[in-house]
Amino acid sequence: MAKKNNFVFIVLTIVAWVIFIGLCIEAGGLIVNFVFSLYKPEFVQNLYQKLDLSEMYNLSKRAFFSMYSFILVISILKAYLFYLVIELLWTLDLAKPFNSLVAKQITQISYFTFSIGLLSYIARQTAKNLIHRGYEIDHLNQFWVDSQAYILMAAIVYIIATIFKKGLEIQNENDLTV
Repeated sequence: MAKKNNFVFIVLTIVAWVIFIGLCIEAGGLIVNFVFSLYKPEFVQNLYQKLDLSEMYNLSKRAFFSMYSFILVISILKAYLFYLVIELLWTLDLAKPFNSLVAKQITQISYFTFSIGLLSYIARQTAKNLIHRGYEIDHLNQFWVDSQAYILMAAIVYIIATIFKKGLEIQNENDLTV
C-alpha cells in the first residue's frame, strides 16, 4: 500500500509541475502580449493566443486596462496556486500528514482558489457590461469561464483544511497522552 501511495503522489507531483509550467508559460505570454499591445500593436496578431484588444484600446483605455488586468491577475494567480500545490506535495509526509505547515498550506490554497473564482466572476460580469456597451470581447471568455468551479473548489479545499486542522489537534492530544 505504501508503494502505491508514493507512486500516486509522484504522479500527482509530475502532473502539478506540468500544469504549473503551462500556466507560467501562459502568464508570461500574456504579459508579453500586453507589452507588445502597448508599444507595437501590429505584432499582436502574431503573438500568444492572438489576443488583440487594440480596438478596445482605441475606443477606451480604461476598458482595455481593466480587461487586461483581470486576464493578467487571474493567470498569475492560477500559476501561483499550482506553485502552492507543488509546495504542498513536497512537504506532505504521508507517515505523519497532520502538521501545522500542511494545514496552513491547504488553507492558503483555498484562499487563492477563492480569489481566482471571485476575480473571474467579477471579470465575467464586467465583460457582460462591456458587451452591452458595444465592445466585442467574446474571445476573452476563455479566461474566466470557470469562475463557479473555482469558487466551489475553494469551498471543498477549505473544508479539507478544516479537517486537517482538527486532525492536527487530535494528533497533538494523542502525542501528549502517550
